[in-house]
Amino acid sequence: MRNNIAWIVLAAVMLAGCGDKTAGTSAGTIGVAFETLQTEYWVASRDGIAAELKKRNLNMLEAIADGDANRQFEQVRNFITRRVDGIIVVPKDAQTVVPMIREANRAGIPIVLFNRPPAKSDARSVTVVADNFSITKDTVAYLADQALKAPGKRQAAILIGDLGDINAIARRDGFEEALKPHAGRIEIVSRIPTEWNQEKALAGITNALQAHPSIDLIFVSSDLLLPSVVSALKSRGRYLKVGEPSHVVLGGFDGDATAYRMLTEGYLDATGVQDVGFDTAATVQAVVDLKAGKTVPETLLDPGFVIHRGNLAQVAPRMWGAGVRK
Repeated sequence: MRNNIAWIVLAAVMLAGCGDKTAGTSAGTIGVAFETLQTEYWVASRDGIAAELKKRNLNMLEAIADGDANRQFEQVRNFITRRVDGIIVVPKDAQTVVPMIREANRAGIPIVLFNRPPAKSDARSVTVVADNFSITKDTVAYLADQALKAPGKRQAAILIGDLGDINAIARRDGFEEALKPHAGRIEIVSRIPTEWNQEKALAGITNALQAHPSIDLIFVSSDLLLPSVVSALKSRGRYLKVGEPSHVVLGGFDGDATAYRMLTEGYLDATGVQDVGFDTAATVQAVVDLKAGKTVPETLLDPGFVIHRGNLAQVAPRMWGAGVRK
């Protein structure tokens, strides 16, 4: 039901963005500031925003901060100095973006945050973000159902993202909530901090498998870290396909190309997908609406979806990673 609603909203967003602008005539300029482009998700999001702006005859003024919050602040200030018609920001974190929002507010320029909400304040902005808690909860609920097909008790592990990132916290909490009903049969034996770092993820999951060799369910808070889990499982001879004896039920979050390949090859049970098409269309439309003086909700949630072996053929066209060639 949530997925149907998401597509209805997305259709409305796209229709609302179609105007009668004369081809080749710019309707304005939007400053787009990404914290980084070092993952497939951010590249896909950047490309999606660029495509949505082009549909509306809007120019894109782009800046990449390479993980430097101070640099991003100066980039946003530059947008303001150049009197852009709106600003889209992928912030490094919830705290450092607040001064950027205040500067945009003082200049009367609408600002929309992509994927990461700001810390609580009186600064005014709109955030488009995946429902990280619910998508994770639904994904892990599916993983639990698969794990419980086998008799006896099961052991679970989670690779947690950077807890300075509110999305990582929501994914952790969604994991915990999904397993509560199964507390009698599924024990969480390892909560592995990664800070979104491959080396920390590899060391953490390797140690967890050594300490708990019977782990049979693993959730990865970002598909970005799947290669580390695959490496650790291979080293113990446990990287096995769904249905094979001793297969570790494995799930992730994001919907990248690695996750898609692992699904098609039969090694990944499921992943929660952020709907990049929905997110990018909603973000650009929010900027356009704010510039036009329309009221926009403070938060626009992407309900996302869970993709697994059972629905792969039906929903893969909506999985952004399915279109990324590696």
